[in-house]
Amino acid sequence: MCKRLQDKSAFVTGAGQGIGRGIAEQLATNGASVTIAEINESTGQSTANELNQAGYAAQFTRVDIRSEDEIKAGIAAHVEEFGGLDILVNNAGANQNFDASRMSVDEWEKSMSLNLRGAWLCSKHALPIMAQQESGVIINIASVHATMTTYNFFPYNVAKSGILGLTRSLALDWGHRNIRAVTVSPGWIRTQPVIDHFAGADDPAAEEGRVRDIHPLRRIGEPENVGALVAFLASDEASYITGTEIVIDGGISARHAD
Repeated sequence: MCKRLQDKSAFVTGAGQGIGRGIAEQLATNGASVTIAEINESTGQSTANELNQAGYAAQFTRVDIRSEDEIKAGIAAHVEEFGGLDILVNNAGANQNFDASRMSVDEWEKSMSLNLRGAWLCSKHALPIMAQQESGVIINIASVHATMTTYNFFPYNVAKSGILGLTRSLALDWGHRNIRAVTVSPGWIRTQPVIDHFAGADDPAAEEGRVRDIHPLRRIGEPENVGALVAFLASDEASYITGTEIVIDGGISARHAD
C-alpha cells in the first residue's frame, strides 16, 4: 500500500461505522495516524482497536459534534497524542427528513447542528493548529443532495448545501496559510441506512436491483471507495485542489430524470 500520508495525522468525525469508518481505514492504510472521533463509544473504540491490531496508529475519543467543548477536548487529545493536526474530515451527521411546514424549531436546530454547525465548529478549532503549521486540509463530507435532491429530503439537503458554502469560504480565507478545503459528495453508498432501506422494501432484492441499475456503473458504492478518494485528496498529490466539490456517485448524477 502506498504510504502517501506517512507522518501525517487525521481527525475523523463519525468514524465508528459506515463512510467514516471507511475513511479512517483508508487514511490509516495510507500511513496516517488517526483519531476516531465518534459519539458511539462501542463502534468508535472497536474501530480504533481493529486499526491498532492491524498495526496502525489510531485512538478513539468520544466527541458529540453538537458540543463545542467536546470538540475542543477531542482535538486537544489528538494533538497531545500525535503532535499536530494535518487532516480534518468532517463526516459525522444524520439523515433527518421533515415536512417543512410542520418541522419544529428544535428539530431544525438539531438537524443543522449535526449536519452543518458541527463541521464549522471542528474547523474552527482545527484552523489555528493548521495555520501555525502552515499546512493542513479540511475535507467536508456532503452528499449529492447538496446540489440535486429528491422529494422529502428537507432539511438534510439544506444543511449539505451549506457544507459547499463552508468549504468555499474556508478555501478562500485560509489558502494563504497553505490550508486546503474540499467537499466530497457521495451518492448511494452501502452504509447501514442503505442496508435498512433495502431490508424494509416489500421485495428487498428487487429494490436493490432497481437502485443498482440506475447507476451507469451498475453497482452501489462501498465506504472504502469514499475513503480512497479522501486519502488522495488529503495527500500532497492533491496539493492544488481546494475550494471545490468532488462527487463520488457511480455516475448517477449524470443521469437525466425520466
